Amino acid sequence: MPELPEVETIKRSLEPNLVNKRIMKVQVKMAKLIKKPQDPEIFKDILEGSRFKKVKRRGKYLLFYLDRPWVLVIHLRMTGRLLLLNTSEPIEKHTHLIFNLDDGLDLRFHDVRQFGLIYLVPENKLDLISGIRTMGPEPLSEEYTFNCFRDSIKGKKQRAKAFLLDQSCVAGIGNIYADEILFQAGIHPEETVNNLSPEKLEDLWQAIKDRLKAGVESRGTSIKDYVDGFGTKGSFQEQLKVYGRAGETCIQCENKLMKAKVVGRSTVFCPHCQPKKN
Repeated sequence: MPELPEVETIKRSLEPNLVNKRIMKVQVKMAKLIKKPQDPEIFKDILEGSRFKKVKRRGKYLLFYLDRPWVLVIHLRMTGRLLLLNTSEPIEKHTHLIFNLDDGLDLRFHDVRQFGLIYLVPENKLDLISGIRTMGPEPLSEEYTFNCFRDSIKGKKQRAKAFLLDQSCVAGIGNIYADEILFQAGIHPEETVNNLSPEKLEDLWQAIKDRLKAGVESRGTSIKDYVDGFGTKGSFQEQLKVYGRAGETCIQCENKLMKAKVVGRSTVFCPHCQPKKN
């Protein structure tokens, strides 16, 4: 699933090529992906003739603001892709939504597993989308200070891996970056967050910022499906230290990396560098 660095990269690749472009026609090939409004004809009526005003990201959501008081919101989930292509390009299988633009390009939503989420909501009612309404702070924002992070930990009895994956605690982190963050911080994925020492809390906060920033700088992690808006892969997979490396040698201590299920998610860690204390 694309996480914060991947969604941010997609946003940055699309925005300069979409702003001020008019949507001439909307082709809905799989209506079930549209969650609001559920009537595809209303969806098309609002969008057709609109121009893209700006593109933003919130957590793992992409927000396309229009020159009408509406926002198109897309969550790519597991296998979703948003691609800018010439209208003349053949339409690939699993393309479920097409925006024909006024410059001869299409914005196409492609999703093999059909788990993507698409919403069209009034600009002042983004909280109609529960995932946005309950979302925690943006970890790469200036507002995400150590004090902000520390406050979000108070009273939490979650395991460290669960805390990082909980979008109400911190926005945009998924399985890949959670494993990398915990490795950098030297924290066992099953450690209880409210029992961490002040020093370890600061290590965790810094690792969140470091690993996500590095992911953005490398334009995301391309292991399976993820590409940016032009079909270009990221390169952060070349920097992965634990994720996907179970059974291999730890780059820091040469012990074997272990794999476990934590909160139902496959998790890789080094038992030596990330000892469990609580």
